[in-house]
Amino acid sequence: QVQLQESGPGLVKPSQTLSLACTVSGGSITTNYYHWSWIRQPPGKGLEWMGTIANSGSTYYSPSLKSRTSIFRDTSKNQFTLQLSSVTPEDTAVYYCARSTELLLGVTEAALYDYWGQGTQVTVSS
Repeated sequence: QVQLQESGPGLVKPSQTLSLACTVSGGSITTNYYHWSWIRQPPGKGLEWMGTIANSGSTYYSPSLKSRTSIFRDTSKNQFTLQLSSVTPEDTAVYYCARSTELLLGVTEAALYDYWGQGTQVTVSS
């Protein structure tokens, strides 16, 4: 059974860099056909796709976040990490990692991702 688990700080100060890791168990992040994404949901708003790291290692980012976002993987830990720089209170959200069997750029329809982490709340506040 594949499981995804987000980890990272729950509180980040404005202007700092947010770093969240998604640890995958029950399967390798380098397996063909699987792609790994970060998606967030600000309070009272819908899901927002942030970026994806493909099984090839190529990365894709939301145009609105591209200048502040980096996703990379650590195959030795079987995890992939999101870094979001220069955070503001508008980055307060529940952050999810998710897996898909197709490259879903910009897609937020939950059913198209076959596995999700439980989500982690991140608050940006001084």
